[in-house]
Amino acid sequence: MGFFLLGLLLWGIAIGWIGQMLLGKGRKAGTYDWYQALIAGAVGSIGGGVLGSLLMGEGLELRIGGIVSSIVGAVIVLLIWNAVSARRA
Repeated sequence: MGFFLLGLLLWGIAIGWIGQMLLGKGRKAGTYDWYQALIAGAVGSIGGGVLGSLLMGEGLELRIGGIVSSIVGAVIVLLIWNAVSARRA
């Protein structure tokens, strides 16, 4: 169970980091927000990945459609997060 949770944590960070790269955040070395990457990656993977895999008929196995929809989900979460943050500032 511990390795599963560690894997989910690392997967969330990786997907969130890819989402941040696609949005152009962190062009300077060391400017990534790892907390934001983890949250966006986890929420994006759960929402986009699971939903995308099921809609594409792939089931809940790790396939390319689930990975792509996880990244799309993370990008959507990051866009919403950035819009809310910009309003508060």
